[in-house]
Amino acid sequence: MASVDEVRQGIQQANAKAEECLGAIQQATSSLEEAQSMLVAATQGSNQSEVEEAHQLLAQAKSKFEEAHETIQAAIQSSGQYSERL
Repeated sequence: MASVDEVRQGIQQANAKAEECLGAIQQATSSLEEAQSMLVAATQGSNQSEVEEAHQLLAQAKSKFEEAHETIQAAIQSSGQYSERL
């Protein structure tokens, strides 16, 4: 069985890796926002259903990135609280 220090160290490593994911999600969100802006500029004035669908899908993807970011932050906080109680 792992010692308390080993468990804490494992949690710290897991949280560090999860924080890397947060950075990647932030970068992906930023790139997605750029893509949205480019699509808006490229399709300005279009009323085609495919264009509207593309806008909606990009917005949905951004929302899911934001949800994933919040979920990972909550996991980091939760495991950090557990580590503090050890």
